[in-house]
Amino acid sequence: MLLLATDTSGKHGSIALAECEPREECRILELVPLAGGTFSAQLVPQIAALLAKHGFAKRDIGAFAVASGPGSFTGLRVGLAAIKALSEVLEKPIAAVSLLEAVAESSRSRGKILAALDAGRNEVYVGECEIGQGRTLFISEKLLPREQCFEAAVDATIVTPDQNLAEAARLRGLRAEEVEQPRSDAIARLGWRKILAGQTVSPEELEANYIRRSDAEIFARSSL
Repeated sequence: MLLLATDTSGKHGSIALAECEPREECRILELVPLAGGTFSAQLVPQIAALLAKHGFAKRDIGAFAVASGPGSFTGLRVGLAAIKALSEVLEKPIAAVSLLEAVAESSRSRGKILAALDAGRNEVYVGECEIGQGRTLFISEKLLPREQCFEAAVDATIVTPDQNLAEAARLRGLRAEEVEQPRSDAIARLGWRKILAGQTVSPEELEANYIRRSDAEIFARSSL
């Protein structure tokens, strides 16, 4: 099956095209970077160019995997809107993948894990999970003040692609593991596992996993 994966959650995004077979890992055909700030102009043309380069058309896509957040409000909206439209036209399933889940899955640590992404404003996106032998149990996702994140990690390992966050954790005597920032190839592999497990959504069901409310929502609530 041909799988198309996208990530437009941050300053820099990417698209991955993969060939996936049941009971096997996906073979990534190509990973294409996207420059941040222009996702709306780049995404659809880059998808078309990537398919054409490998001799495929849109109708050859069998499923989609998309990074659903957390991350940039604008970037996520652009990426999810494109996948919604393609999925609806082609009538193909979508696997929504949390970036925190992708961070956790890239860890070599075992036991209690706090996947962590810098959220700005002295806050951290945190995904709690338990990683055992060949099994990952994802428990919860939340937005925490930086110090509360460190307090929650007393009996856990912080796994993060953010060097500053990892160093701050170590200065507090905490366990921290630095990993690569997840890209669309990781989203493709995780998405394929979800597809095989039947964990897919329709275009109508696909929603961004912002975790944090937008500034507009915050200001509207504070003015009431």
